[in-house]
Amino acid sequence: MAKERDLANNKRMLRIGVDVSMLSEQPTGIGRYTYEILSRAVSMGHEWFLYSHRPLIFGDWTQKNVHLRIGHMPKRMLRMLWMQTAVPFLASRDNLDLFWSPAHRLPRLLPGRMAKVVTIHDLVWKYAGETMRPLSRWLDATLMPEAVRIADRVITVSASTAKDVLSEMPYAEGKLRHIPLGVSNLAPAAELSSLKAIGLDAPYFLFVGTLEPRKNLTGLIEAYSKLPVELKSRALLAIAGGKGWGGVDVAAVAGKFGVRDRIRVLGYVNDEQLATLYEHAMFLAMPSFYEGFGLPLLEAMSRGTPVLTSNCASMPEVAGDAGLLVDPHDVDSITRALQTFLGDETFVRNLGLRAIINAQRFSWELTAQQTLHVIEDAVQSRKK
Repeated sequence: MAKERDLANNKRMLRIGVDVSMLSEQPTGIGRYTYEILSRAVSMGHEWFLYSHRPLIFGDWTQKNVHLRIGHMPKRMLRMLWMQTAVPFLASRDNLDLFWSPAHRLPRLLPGRMAKVVTIHDLVWKYAGETMRPLSRWLDATLMPEAVRIADRVITVSASTAKDVLSEMPYAEGKLRHIPLGVSNLAPAAELSSLKAIGLDAPYFLFVGTLEPRKNLTGLIEAYSKLPVELKSRALLAIAGGKGWGGVDVAAVAGKFGVRDRIRVLGYVNDEQLATLYEHAMFLAMPSFYEGFGLPLLEAMSRGTPVLTSNCASMPEVAGDAGLLVDPHDVDSITRALQTFLGDETFVRNLGLRAIINAQRFSWELTAQQTLHVIEDAVQSRKK
């Protein structure tokens, strides 16, 4: 079917390789980005070759125009080694027209004749490097600029990230293509009562994200602790997300600020639980120090849940007029925003209505179409 569609459109069938290693584990931000685009793009034509250092556990890749190239390196830390050594050999053998990396880095030894596209989600290593593992920071600082240099096209997920890339890597001029992300159809939301099973038995506001310093969870908890008792009693703080690097001990932070009994740490949640959390939350609180896009903002707004987020990086362009912006470095700024959300029902209701409208600006279908166009354009540019 895909081949017939390409022939009908007089388009040459391309052989496209993709790093899908992040689909070998339960996906977070970049993994979901890869899945949402690829699951749509494979139905738009061409031949797709998917490379991973270990078996995939997420997504259905049984389409006739999809070919899996799976390694046998079970440990996550070996992913980079496999991508930098085995993948160039396999990609050459597969005679690819183009290789796309959805995650910041390109294999260094890909054949020179092969077009290359890389997606840059953020420059955390530059603007919030202290929140990363030292090795990860060094690898991104080394391999990301090189990937941008050798790529024919560079996709960024926000205008803010595009600006950051150009500031740090001016040789990206002319290569950059800004393609916003879309809204994921996580799952139907369950009833509010279902959340009792994971410890939520009262109204709550929500934090979603990996537990790491960049997310400013410590600042959020401190700001929450400074609320008047009456406002604090109106909502629990529910925290959903797996542990990251940086030693963010939520229980210790909550104990330090005297709010341990008002916080529920839920850990990693599945798609149905996440959809239910978004659906019934009073609002989402995401006062990060830095984000390349901020998918939870969009996922929350698509369900009519307004957002509290930061006034820096990509967050204002995603939140639009459906968010209340704070200075993430000023705890009192966050406290004032929490007071507004917990004390002004009319404000929250109106912001929720704007959230639904704002979220309609974003579509994974459009993101996939635009990404495929960039891929085709990168191949075509080699012929000029």
